[in-house]
Amino acid sequence: MLWGGRFSKSLNQKALEFSSSLSFDVTLMEEDIEVSLAHSAMLAEIGILTKEEAQQIHSGLEKIRNEFLNEIWKPDPAQFEDIHSAIESHLKELIGETADKLHTGRSRNDQVAADLRLWTKKNADQLKNTITELQKQLIKTAEEHSETIIPGYTHLQRAQPISFAFHLLAYVEMLERDKQRMQFVLDEANVSPLGCGALAGSTLPLDRKSTAQKLGFAKNSANALDAISDRDFVLDFLNACSVGMMHLSRLSEEIILWTSQEWKFVRLSDDVTTGSSLMPQKKNSDLAELIRGKSGRVFGNAFGFLSTMKSLPLSYNRDFQEDKEPLFDSVHTYFTSLEVMRLMFIGMEINAERFTEELNGDFSLATDLADWLVLKGVPFRQAHHLVGEVVKLAETKKCKLNQLTLDELNKISALFDESALQLFDISSALSRKKTFGSPNPEMVREQILLWKKKLG
Repeated sequence: MLWGGRFSKSLNQKALEFSSSLSFDVTLMEEDIEVSLAHSAMLAEIGILTKEEAQQIHSGLEKIRNEFLNEIWKPDPAQFEDIHSAIESHLKELIGETADKLHTGRSRNDQVAADLRLWTKKNADQLKNTITELQKQLIKTAEEHSETIIPGYTHLQRAQPISFAFHLLAYVEMLERDKQRMQFVLDEANVSPLGCGALAGSTLPLDRKSTAQKLGFAKNSANALDAISDRDFVLDFLNACSVGMMHLSRLSEEIILWTSQEWKFVRLSDDVTTGSSLMPQKKNSDLAELIRGKSGRVFGNAFGFLSTMKSLPLSYNRDFQEDKEPLFDSVHTYFTSLEVMRLMFIGMEINAERFTEELNGDFSLATDLADWLVLKGVPFRQAHHLVGEVVKLAETKKCKLNQLTLDELNKISALFDESALQLFDISSALSRKKTFGSPNPEMVREQILLWKKKLG
């Protein structure tokens, strides 16, 4: 133990098992090595360590790293509280009493905080790249479907026709916001707490600027008390993962609908679907269902740790040990969900003509007819009422809008002419859109080009 000097008994084995975090904070092994390398190099710079001692420590730490990565050394959870004490103990086995000097001017509090911030920076950056790969795949799929007409929905009721490409671009926009959240987390974590000690800094002349630079942090924390107790970056990372999973869950729900026999719009590749143990005909979009299901776990992680933090007085409390499991789990779940979502789109087959005839003359073109009346000088509320009567007539006749005659329309309003009937042709519906950000195929193609340029 790193703290046993004032105790007459060693920690009860059950208590050790209960309090040990080694089973999960072993994830921070490489970050802990990096922090110790930077700290020991700084101690040599200010004369606490000799160059020879620093070199001994550096060689020992690198050996531990290699032994761990090559599965030669594996710390025992029944013996150590955490990865930090395990590394320090093994270092002493390798280089002797020089290892006792490594922890000079350092608490596990600032050590762990530095480790976790490094891990957060690395993983937030990797998540940005993984999100970009999914965006690229969505763009690749969208590129082939700028004129593939599908119904757009509000309240899960058909609203107006859009294109499949336009629909996918909506998710590309969502994913871009997810990347912005990751960048915020990365920036927030880019602050070094090393040198803050347990909560109040050190009487030793530690060079915090040196360790921050060595570890690639943008700056040092300004208040040791806050730095040791700050887990806002963890909360924001958990929140970023939660929002990202929510977006993937929404897309998963749509894939599940699209692949159903009722929609008959999308077919997933066999290598991303599963069957039934009883029903031989089944082909299930289970991976989309799993993403949808796992989103709840990620949400729970975020709320759970927020609950842990809510009553903690400054500065460090052992409750902070509960930051790692939910964070590691959420980040891993989000990583794998992004990768699986990309795989689903790689082999996706789109029934491009699925809705073309079905939407021809559909009620979803009613808004276009109202706009047509507005251009004739009719106030919108009156136009809305007139077109409502047109829809009611079609419903009464159990027909589509394009099956109504001009005479029937004229009984509702004398303003209707042959050009009004042309609005019911679905083939021209998207190209009539004029506003920026609409599903006009030319605008969609421009957006796709812009995205391709932006994403690289």
